[in-house]
Amino acid sequence: MKKQNCEQNYAILGATGYGHFLSHCNMLVFPALALPLSQHFDLDLASTLDLGFWMYLLFGITALPWGMLADTFGSKPLLALFYLGAGCSGLAAATCTDNPHAFQLALVGIGLFSGIYHPAGLGWIAVSIPKKTAKAMAINGIFGSLGLAMGPLLAGLINWLYGLEAVYLCLGLMNFAGLFFLVQTKNIVQEKPSHLSHSSQPAQQKQKSFSAWKEFLVLLVCMMLGGVVYRGATVILPALFELNLPTVVTTINSLFQGSMISSNVIATVTIGCLYIVGMYGQYIGGRVGERFDLRYGYLGFHLLAIPFAFLIGNATDIPLIFLAALHSFFLLGMQPLENTLVARLTPAWMRSSAYGMKFILTFGIGALSVKLIKIIEQGWDLSLVFPVLGTVSILLVIMIGVLIVSTQGIHPSTFHKPS
Repeated sequence: MKKQNCEQNYAILGATGYGHFLSHCNMLVFPALALPLSQHFDLDLASTLDLGFWMYLLFGITALPWGMLADTFGSKPLLALFYLGAGCSGLAAATCTDNPHAFQLALVGIGLFSGIYHPAGLGWIAVSIPKKTAKAMAINGIFGSLGLAMGPLLAGLINWLYGLEAVYLCLGLMNFAGLFFLVQTKNIVQEKPSHLSHSSQPAQQKQKSFSAWKEFLVLLVCMMLGGVVYRGATVILPALFELNLPTVVTTINSLFQGSMISSNVIATVTIGCLYIVGMYGQYIGGRVGERFDLRYGYLGFHLLAIPFAFLIGNATDIPLIFLAALHSFFLLGMQPLENTLVARLTPAWMRSSAYGMKFILTFGIGALSVKLIKIIEQGWDLSLVFPVLGTVSILLVIMIGVLIVSTQGIHPSTFHKPS
């Protein structure tokens, strides 16, 4: 039985891991192509980045309805819709690179269907792997960080070799490939959502209770602020690297005599390496979540990210890469802790909906950072973006302090080990 459970857990982690990889890959291809698209469409950088606003907004604000559907029908059907819808949207984007308005509509489709993953995938993990949630979330988070790394890298390399159309053609096919991983879970019977089961009345009443809703609301505010920082960082870093690594670009090209490697390719490769550092942060975050109080680990990771945000703005070349890597380590490393906190503060019958609430705020409200970047870029300078994000992180740390105070009445074991 134990071996069978392990095999099922691996199959679930494989299916959800690829989904997490792809959902972030879908989102990170666009900012990696911001400057090439700006030249292609003859738009300024701020207007080009603005083409992705609705994609990022729908990626977030659809999370709650997708989560509610996952709680009702199960995660697997929703994940199948994710792969099919995002795959078709990716192919549509490949055919619309001559029209910025049509291209924007294709991006909207990518964001809409990619929004399915987080509530459906994380809800599946939290319900199916309750005893090792933090570890499972860390593994899942590593796949997400791999998507953050590979999205810009693949986009930059494919664009350099074959052009913009090829980038989105490949993205569409990668989404369709996700159906293969779902097929591998065909022998795993998903538990029927608890609120639909025919259990006894007392059990139903217990399942329906949600005593920690006030504390969960505080956590939602924390996650909303974290979403602004996360989305702002992921959207602006590719352009920031492309503009602020002149010595690195010159040095690399001097090493490859006879071939001129574009600053876009170097920036996207560097971003890929940056998110590999974030993968290690995910692993450390999972270990911290297994050994220490989730709340204080969550506080520590966000607190340590703040000074690097303020230093990134005026850095260039190697110092910029080093500071951005450290910022990504802590910003991404806290995710297993945060996702496990969601699982600990909500009942199983609404787990996917709870993750939907999280991501409607982190990615939906977080999409406003795209507008914020546009305002800063047009009114001041791109170097101010990260200090502004650092200020948001200070507010976030204050709210985590409120969370810690508000959860003092909850039994400590909730935040140290599975209940």
